Amino acid sequence: MLLIDTIVAATNATKMAADKMPATGITAWIAQVATHFIDTTGYIGIMILMTLESMVAPVPSEAVMPFAGFAISNGTLSWTGVIFFSTLGSIIGSLIGYWMGAKGGRPLVEKWGKYLLLDKHDLDITEKWFTKRGDIIVFVCRFVPVVRHVISIPAGMGRMNLWKFSIYTIIGAGIWNSMLTIAGFYLKKNWGEIMRYSHIIDYFIVFAIAIVIIYYGYKLYSTRKKSKSA
Repeated sequence: MLLIDTIVAATNATKMAADKMPATGITAWIAQVATHFIDTTGYIGIMILMTLESMVAPVPSEAVMPFAGFAISNGTLSWTGVIFFSTLGSIIGSLIGYWMGAKGGRPLVEKWGKYLLLDKHDLDITEKWFTKRGDIIVFVCRFVPVVRHVISIPAGMGRMNLWKFSIYTIIGAGIWNSMLTIAGFYLKKNWGEIMRYSHIIDYFIVFAIAIVIIYYGYKLYSTRKKSKSA
């Protein structure tokens, strides 16, 4: 209940802050709202989001960690805390994914994965990568979009050594989370200069959002269609 109350309180606070913030373009608005949410939830919020990101849920780290870098630049969070709790969330989520693969295997993933927009094609690609490249792919895939979310499942299905899996995940996730955080930190440092071109960035953001909506809409439609025909 405490966890749920924290998330609800943070969400309400973020909405209130967003209402008070001046509208200076989509780019500035997203940055302000995202940073405020992370400021409000703190390290626990970062850990939860990164746990979801590593256990198949469609929460991209690219949309989380740069704003943690913003919070560091603002002085509300520390480098140590952000990297530690984000990586902790990554290993927790990855271990959940590993357990899904080890205990439930493909049937469990195919049954419940559709609710997280994971289709059979995603799993097939990741499983093929793991079979072809071996254990090291767990480390490499921390830097690869989409595959990063599901690589833990075939690792669990293949009963990869748990200690080796954990070490590869911690190192890979730690490096990736650090890179995104550093990018966000320096982005914030040069925010004034970037905002001079915010109207151009806004067009790209609208286009990117449209692409994401179309992509996930298509995946949801395809998943439901396959479920009905099965």
